Amino acid sequence: MGRSVSYPNGAIVAFRLVGETQDDAAWAYHCLVDDIVETARSTFPSLQPFEGWRGREDRIVLRNAFADCGVSTYGGLAAIWLVEREDGPYRDADWRHPRSGRARRWLEQVSDRFIELFGELHMVGRFSNGEAIFRRGDASL
Repeated sequence: MGRSVSYPNGAIVAFRLVGETQDDAAWAYHCLVDDIVETARSTFPSLQPFEGWRGREDRIVLRNAFADCGVSTYGGLAAIWLVEREDGPYRDADWRHPRSGRARRWLEQVSDRFIELFGELHMVGRFSNGEAIFRRGDASL
C-alpha cells in the first residue's frame, strides 16, 4: 500500500517540495524549518518557537495559545500545517476556560493567508492505495 506525507487530522495544510538527494536533504530540511519559523512568526506574531511532536512524524516548530504549527516530510514532499492544539495543558485550560471556539475562529481567519504563504502545491486527490496527487499552485484545472 502506498502512502503520502503525514499531517495531523483537521489541520490546515500547505504542501511544497524539498531537496530529495542525500547530499542536500538535511540542509534543505533545515532551511525549510528556518523559513517556516521566520515567515510564520513575522505574519502571525502570536506564534512562538516550540519543539515538540504530534505522534511520530509530525514535528511542531511553533505554538500559540490556540494552535500548533509544524512540518512533516516524506519522499521529498513537505506538509506545513496549522492545527488546534491537543496537548494536556491546552485541554486542561480549555476545560476551565473554553478555548476551542476561539481556536477554531483564529484558524479560520488565518487559513487563507497560511496557504498563500506556504503552499506551492495543491492536493488534487488520492488513489485508493493512499498515494496523493498534486498540481502546482499556479496551474489551473
